[in-house]
Amino acid sequence: MNVKRITPVLLVKEIEPIVPFWVDRLGFTKTIEVPEGNKLGFVAFQKGSAEVMYQTYPSVEKDAPPSMSADARKGPTYLYMEIDNLDAVLAAMKDVKIVMPVRTAFYGMREFGVQDPGGHFITFAQPVAAPQH
Repeated sequence: MNVKRITPVLLVKEIEPIVPFWVDRLGFTKTIEVPEGNKLGFVAFQKGSAEVMYQTYPSVEKDAPPSMSADARKGPTYLYMEIDNLDAVLAAMKDVKIVMPVRTAFYGMREFGVQDPGGHFITFAQPVAAPQH
């Protein structure tokens, strides 16, 4: 088996507040948009090879079998994104809820975490030089 891509699908109450977070703050492009009545039911964002999708709870409840959709509202997802410019992302998040302040972890990553408008947690991380002993 050759894995070509893994794309998270995050479930939310509504998608509209998510769009500026990914497009305006992080520079992603909205590549798929599926309406659900007068709102969005599904959307995909892409930047380079990175992709993330969002779907509303009512949309997934229509699409998925009951055994899957029953678990749809159980909790937030956690994403870990390795990036090349932590300071630029930190500046773009200036008024977003920071849930983990900037730190340098023992595994050589400088990172911080936010909560997106849908309630999911995203940690942004940039490799730093290994400490010299």
